[in-house]
Amino acid sequence: MTRHHRRPHAHPEDTVNIPHDTTTVPAPVVDVPAQAAALIQAVEDAYPPARPTSYRDTAPVPPIGAALPVVQPGRPPMSQRATDTSVVMLAAGAASVPIGASTALVLWTLGHLDPATLAIGGAAPVAFVVALARLITRAKSATTAPTHHHHYDGPVHQDHSQTTTTARGVIARTVTKTGR
Repeated sequence: MTRHHRRPHAHPEDTVNIPHDTTTVPAPVVDVPAQAAALIQAVEDAYPPARPTSYRDTAPVPPIGAALPVVQPGRPPMSQRATDTSVVMLAAGAASVPIGASTALVLWTLGHLDPATLAIGGAAPVAFVVALARLITRAKSATTAPTHHHHYDGPVHQDHSQTTTTARGVIARTVTKTGR
């Protein structure tokens, strides 16, 4: 079953009859470049006039001028020693972040425990540092100074005196003590 689709309320005079005898009708002559130019002009007339959004000075910069110095981005110029110290401080600051975070985590964990465990956890790092310091001190003292054997062929006078110098005050007052 086929269905015929018709426009609703179509009148017979609305339909167009195409004759079977078709002849070629010449196409109207259209000036395409003129139409394109008219369209471009219509679009340009619709937009407001263009305003510059930036300016670039193309004049050459003088090598020497009276302008004041401008602060440059980055680290200021420093001596080599100051630069090295600055880098060490930055590295130590960055290295302290994991230590601080782990300490905060431990203290947060210990905050959920009883006071005795909290005291032990707080004293443990101090005890570790003290034990490490004693270990280093004993290791240094365990290495004895080498024995020097001096052999002389004539009379020798050995002076075992000690000199201590102390400088104190804004205007340095130096005190030298010589003991025999």
